Amino acid sequence: MIDFASLSPVLQALLATLLTWFVTALGAAAVFFGKEPKRGFFDASLGFAAGVMIAASVFSLLIPAMEHAPKDMPPWLPASLGFMAGGLFIGLIDRFLPHLHLFQPKEKAEGIKTGISKIWLLILAITIHNLPEGLAVGVAFGSSSLLGELPAGAIALTIGLAVQNLPEGMAVSLPLRREGVSRFKSFMYGQLSAIVEPIGGVVGAGVVLLARGMLPYAMAFAAGAMIFVVVEELIPESQSSGNTDLATAGAMIGFTIMMILDTAFG
Repeated sequence: MIDFASLSPVLQALLATLLTWFVTALGAAAVFFGKEPKRGFFDASLGFAAGVMIAASVFSLLIPAMEHAPKDMPPWLPASLGFMAGGLFIGLIDRFLPHLHLFQPKEKAEGIKTGISKIWLLILAITIHNLPEGLAVGVAFGSSSLLGELPAGAIALTIGLAVQNLPEGMAVSLPLRREGVSRFKSFMYGQLSAIVEPIGGVVGAGVVLLARGMLPYAMAFAAGAMIFVVVEELIPESQSSGNTDLATAGAMIGFTIMMILDTAFG
């Protein structure tokens, strides 16, 4: 059996983000079974994902970023700079990359106007969502290695993000099936939306290992990227159909679970 702790941080990040991708694929596989859940399920799931990502940003990334800031500067400075840079990075991608948020008509597509299909616009939207998750996992494993710690916190972060990826895969594949796409293609498109996570994981771990001084900035960068997605995408979508109580309860539960994972096992 492979000793996970003995692997390089980059390989650890790759395996962890392959897991988060696999869970997304499991969710997408729901297209082969049963009926599509009601909209309330998806709104609660989006709220849950928002809660997980907020807690992960705070407990797994921003607080450690301040704890490991250089001694010659205020601890909030690298965290603030990295956080804003992460939000700006995803904001620029969101502004220019063509994409369409879930449950929206094609006329509501954002980014540069193109003639690509609604399917690909949806996939690109979820890709924007998943990239910060991959970066966060990669940075977590890279930082554990630099600090000489066991990657328990990074594993907890992986578990939290993987759990919220299950309904995310469903949220892509099932609506595609409803629009007439075949079951197999709906599944393939659903799982494809998370394939960017292993890429982000490898990049995140690699950057931290290559530039040790960037550790607090990289942690905060990943946090800023995730918070941008939460505020710009997940919360508005979860609240848009009137299931506000379900979405809010999902966010509270997601935040609590991720907080427990990070503080108890991180």
